[in-house]
Amino acid sequence: MSEQFLPVLAGHAAGADTPAPVTPRNVPYRDGVRNPSADALRAEFGASVVRADVVWGETTVIVDATQVHAIVRWLHDDPGQRYDYCSDVTAVEYRDLERAIEVVWHLRSLPYRRFLRLKALIPRGQPLQVPSIWDIHKGVDWMERECYDMFGITFVGHPDLRRILMWEQYKEGFPLRKDFPLRGRFSRSEQLRQALAQNPEAKYSMEELSIAEAFEDLPPDMRQRLGAGEKVGE
Repeated sequence: MSEQFLPVLAGHAAGADTPAPVTPRNVPYRDGVRNPSADALRAEFGASVVRADVVWGETTVIVDATQVHAIVRWLHDDPGQRYDYCSDVTAVEYRDLERAIEVVWHLRSLPYRRFLRLKALIPRGQPLQVPSIWDIHKGVDWMERECYDMFGITFVGHPDLRRILMWEQYKEGFPLRKDFPLRGRFSRSEQLRQALAQNPEAKYSMEELSIAEAFEDLPPDMRQRLGAGEKVGE
């Protein structure tokens, strides 16, 4: 090899003149050093950026919900940003009925060692929907499904938006919403009846089982029931 090989580690820019990362000290609660991506976003998207807050050294940018996809795409593709990892998608609802429901994305730029939190505010009474960013960050597939399952937020453009923690026929609502009763909307006996009525075998189609090459390995009685198209409760 004519040149020395230098491995590029995630979160570390290449080059001997690049300072090593250090743990921040004496971080102020408010008005700390703002992530430069916040100003870059305002310059690029203008009024679509509502405001930027810095709390405990972390920058949160409030954006127009309809522009989320375009903003995440720009943050991902722009050479000066390179937010190539979405670590979480979640939501926040407050007991104050005047406050909007917040949809939250945690984005990280590994090359630049930056963290950015995006938020979109959905006022009460408005449809709970935001654009999906699945086509940009494939890892948000199950995160968006969980957010839909727990909060009822629709991610427009998601290829397979359905419940992931609760069963698909779950009818009690969305467990992490503030109006959801602690014991559920149905009685304990009704919850038990619904749970026992579920047939796990009916969740898998013959095509799915064939692709997984598992159908032939199932016990004969289970293969017979699946082949006959048994319905729940029969």
